[in-house]
Amino acid sequence: MRIISGKYRGRQIHTPTNLPVRPTTDFAKESLFNILNNLVDFEEISVLDLFAGTGNLSYEFFSRGAITVTAVETDPKCVAFINKTIQLLNADNFETIRTDVFHYLKRPFESFDIIFADPPYEMENIKEIPDLIFQTQILKEEGWFILEHSKRNDFSKHPFFDQHRKYGNVNFSFFRRDI
Repeated sequence: MRIISGKYRGRQIHTPTNLPVRPTTDFAKESLFNILNNLVDFEEISVLDLFAGTGNLSYEFFSRGAITVTAVETDPKCVAFINKTIQLLNADNFETIRTDVFHYLKRPFESFDIIFADPPYEMENIKEIPDLIFQTQILKEEGWFILEHSKRNDFSKHPFFDQHRKYGNVNFSFFRRDI
């Protein structure tokens, strides 16, 4: 895995092989950030990465200058890996929270400009995630929620759906409150 842009551009991060993850491909990640470059100023946003896994997307936001990055992950090996990487990057504005995402979303402590979620593609309750985001104030008023999912899921009928992008087997649905 590599960081594609920002302060740590080109930096390789070697992930242990025993992590139960499916990292976002470099192609999909680069495409996602090309879209985000036109939507946000990275140096003015706070980011929440749900189902963070290896922290792949979190590191990219951090490298591009996000004010804060919060990674939520339940797997202890993934959390340990993210924490180790945070230390290597000397990231003092980067927090890891080890908890279940659904539990976290029911009691948010702060609001974010960007929320990214990359749940397991086969997760049965993946359709609930956008509703959980928009039932609280976890997403700031002009913020973006991006959900990575498989082609089996279609979120186009959701009231806050904005757009869909497909990159190989990776699908991103973008959501935003009407402003």
